[in-house]
Amino acid sequence: MAATGKRGEFGHSTADYTDFAHTAPGTLAGRYLRSFWQPIYHSEDLAPGCAKPVRIMSEDFTLYRGESGEPHLLDYRCAHRGTQLSTGWVEDDCIRCFYHGWKYDGSGQCVEQPAEDVSFAGKVKIKSYPVQEYLGLIFAYLGDAERGDTGAFRPPSLPRYPEFEDFDGVVECDSFARRCNYFQNLENSLDTTHVGFVHRSHGDAFDGLVDTPLVAAEESEWGITYTVRRPSGAVRIQQFGMPNVFHMHRLRPDPEVAWAENLYWWVPIDDLSHTQFGAMRLPVSGEAAERYRERSAARLARRDLAHSDLAEAILGGKLRLEEVDPSRTDLIRVQDDVAQVAQGVIADREHERLGRGDAGIIMIRKLWARELRALAEGQPLTPWARPGRLTLLAGR
Repeated sequence: MAATGKRGEFGHSTADYTDFAHTAPGTLAGRYLRSFWQPIYHSEDLAPGCAKPVRIMSEDFTLYRGESGEPHLLDYRCAHRGTQLSTGWVEDDCIRCFYHGWKYDGSGQCVEQPAEDVSFAGKVKIKSYPVQEYLGLIFAYLGDAERGDTGAFRPPSLPRYPEFEDFDGVVECDSFARRCNYFQNLENSLDTTHVGFVHRSHGDAFDGLVDTPLVAAEESEWGITYTVRRPSGAVRIQQFGMPNVFHMHRLRPDPEVAWAENLYWWVPIDDLSHTQFGAMRLPVSGEAAERYRERSAARLARRDLAHSDLAEAILGGKLRLEEVDPSRTDLIRVQDDVAQVAQGVIADREHERLGRGDAGIIMIRKLWARELRALAEGQPLTPWARPGRLTLLAGR
């Protein structure tokens, strides 16, 4: 969506600096998100020799895993006649087009064209993107990057989370799609005042959290330190990493698990939907870990109702939230779906009335607007860096 208002010497208006919702190629928010590594797929869901189409920020790509086990990300279409490349065959670490057999290696270089002179293939190359696997997820870098002394494409280093590595416990990943703009879910992470209302039917984990918390959001080296102090004396501290990462400590997610830590990323599919990727670590090992995995698998096996479909039925007046069977779906996701999708597929922020409980939302918009303005004007961006030690507290 084109922004309105007077445009400056850099071709952008002040409205562009606060347009966080639109991330297609050429948008400021899209350029900004593409300058960071983003998770795009589950590692275990991409077997050797398989190719998948993926859509990220309104762009389509071809993701495949070579027979060596290495993942690769290429343009969506074959350079010959433009057919979808993921419908083809993976051969060694290359992919061959289904239509006429043109074959590409992991760098996007065409290496074979069955009906053409051998010299033609060397003149054809499609775009490729750096990918790395980490914490059970496949990450991709979709932006521009510096080129080293050899001229090779050199993206920034993939951020690491040492406490999730070599951990004597369970580390698992997860993801789901939500049918609204990604920034609504991102802002929801910095909105603690919703939990006692949106999730009040979920049981004692959120029971009573309808008091008056004191909310503070301070800029940090990584993004935002978000602190909530309740009248009961409980304190919760969570960390937000720019531009779209959230790190939180959770209380007792399972009867045998005292706590868990979660990382979340909100990655646009397009402007109207997004994927939430997550990694979680739990301090259980040995037989306790096996029991946890069995309970987790049993819970997932019972969940045969899609949270997004249930939310649509609730929003359409065809179902009441109280009628949802929590054993057959992820109730928290249903509740958040209802709250966020009900804002509109893209929320109208112009007519909001923010208060002091919205300190986290106010801060994240301030940081994003500052960075988008710097990007538009060709100024240096903030070099966000996650410190070695982060304070996290899970007080209710």
